[in-house]
Amino acid sequence: MQNKTEQIFSPYLKADLPDIKVGDTVRLHQKIILSPTEKTGKKKEVERVQVFEGVVIAKKHGRGLDGSITVRKIIEGVGVEKIVPLHSPNLIKIEVLSHGRVRRAKLYYLRKERGKRAKIKTKEFLTSSVAPGAHITPNSDAQSSQTDNSGDADNASSN
Repeated sequence: MQNKTEQIFSPYLKADLPDIKVGDTVRLHQKIILSPTEKTGKKKEVERVQVFEGVVIAKKHGRGLDGSITVRKIIEGVGVEKIVPLHSPNLIKIEVLSHGRVRRAKLYYLRKERGKRAKIKTKEFLTSSVAPGAHITPNSDAQSSQTDNSGDADNASSN
């Protein structure tokens, strides 16, 4: 049974959030509503999707309704940070592009760093080193090594 707060907040929670950690490089897709102006000549509001790509430097309040992340990126030499609520209705999609290898919960020190020192190492993932188009049969290597060894043993005993 859910308590009252869970019952009230559950319709507003997003179920499809990826696992975001501090140090990850993410791409945010946000819905922006532009108000009508006289300069553009448009008489109604215009919606568009704005993409913001950067490094997650802080994560607050977990995955709950009030959870948020701070994303930082450098634009023409100027650091830009966005604090984004995870369950905002204006947040359309979050893509995790790469996972960073960090040893801190908050990466506020990146605000002071410039150039190479502001880079974050990426985690190495285990991948199989198989050429594209190569066919792999299970246990084919194990069977061939057993037949080679058994043949050597027969030859050694007969000599």
